[in-house]
Amino acid sequence: MTIFREREIVHGMNAEISRLLEDVGGLVTLPQVFLRISQLVDDPQSSLSDIAKAASHDPAFTLRMLRVANSAFYGFPSAIDTVDRAVSVIGTTQMRNLALSMSVASSFAGLPNDLVTMDNFWRHSLYCALIARALAREVRGCDPSAVFTAGLLHDIGELVLFNRLPEKARASLLLVLDEADDLPVYRAEQRIIGFDHAEVGGELAKRWGLPELLVECIACHHDIGRADRHPRETALVHLANILAQMAELDLHAMDDVPPVDPAAWVLTGLDESIVEQVVYEARREIAETHELFFGS
Repeated sequence: MTIFREREIVHGMNAEISRLLEDVGGLVTLPQVFLRISQLVDDPQSSLSDIAKAASHDPAFTLRMLRVANSAFYGFPSAIDTVDRAVSVIGTTQMRNLALSMSVASSFAGLPNDLVTMDNFWRHSLYCALIARALAREVRGCDPSAVFTAGLLHDIGELVLFNRLPEKARASLLLVLDEADDLPVYRAEQRIIGFDHAEVGGELAKRWGLPELLVECIACHHDIGRADRHPRETALVHLANILAQMAELDLHAMDDVPPVDPAAWVLTGLDESIVEQVVYEARREIAETHELFFGS
């Protein structure tokens, strides 16, 4: 029995979250090409050619994957002109992360809401992903591609709340504006709704069958003390989520953004000296990366 499962038994799954996601298949689904790639990556009997063949079944996915593989996002020295070569060079685990990252926007395209523009939502998410990846490169033993994907998905629970509980979600946002002590959105959600977007996103990721690292990073990025299997990666996403606000708003001081949990610096072995570098890199990369993942 996993630690995650043990914790669910002790604390119990929030019944409201469970009901919110009961018909998750009707709410949002991941493309078949990602599901097949993920299944093959987990299958020890599958080969690189099996994964490449699965990717090739979706021409639009193949085209976008080759665009990303040949971009500055990876920076390979020679051209990647076939799916087989892309899988071989990128690697199977990174291939799954890339497939998931490319699948996310289209999965949520049909989930309308009137509380936030999708462009603003994904811009913040992409800033978080880019900064998380840059931070992960400085931490030995972390997979930057997995942390990138976790950063990209960290707020997916917000979209569910905006769509399914719009009035309570709106009340949470208004509470943030009304409070004089810089109340975080997730705290406002806990007061108004009884749970927050991180909990919803983590449960959604679990129901999708995503790797435990992604589930934990999404579920615990506001409360890294709850991350017991992947605390370093969760701490990286926590840091990136805050630094993304600096990148978005062109801020230059940590005092201008919500406070970082001090444990995040300890867990990652990083310190504030890295902030300026990763924020600058993200702002330099955002336009091209946004076009790669969310452009037509």
